[in-house]
Amino acid sequence: MAVRAVLRMGDPRLLQPSLPVEKFGTDALRALIEDLFDTMRAHDGAGIAAPQIAVPLQVVIFGFERNLRYPDAPPVPETVLINPVIEVLDERLEDGWEGCLSVPGLRGEVPRFRAIRYRGCTADGTPFERVAEGFHARVVQHECDHLSGVLYPTRIRDLTRFGFREELAAG
Repeated sequence: MAVRAVLRMGDPRLLQPSLPVEKFGTDALRALIEDLFDTMRAHDGAGIAAPQIAVPLQVVIFGFERNLRYPDAPPVPETVLINPVIEVLDERLEDGWEGCLSVPGLRGEVPRFRAIRYRGCTADGTPFERVAEGFHARVVQHECDHLSGVLYPTRIRDLTRFGFREELAAG
């Protein structure tokens, strides 16, 4: 449908908690999901959350076969996840590099739970759940953070591990 403008860090709308989706299978929800996929793909993203395009609903999408921004990442199944709930399966934290379409050009090393189970609904309201590990789990946690108004830089423990991609790669 359309590539939408992505809100950038500093926009107060990114800090607001999102509302649960109450009506499934609607034209408006289908259009939102299509716009999220179009926007994510246009920016070579691994995922995107509705609040990033100024829609304060608990909707995230993610997934790719190959991703230019994460060339070493394994494929992640293309997923629509609505009203998500995350259950931690492995309390160990694993550091990994993250970027964000709302924080363009920057990367940071962020601790995330290594293994999770996530539950939610599809666009038509069908409940589902999936277990994820590694990068897949990282993507889900990152996108779901947006629904609580959390951006990844607030999770960075060592700010020497945060900067512009080019400078980090050169260093």
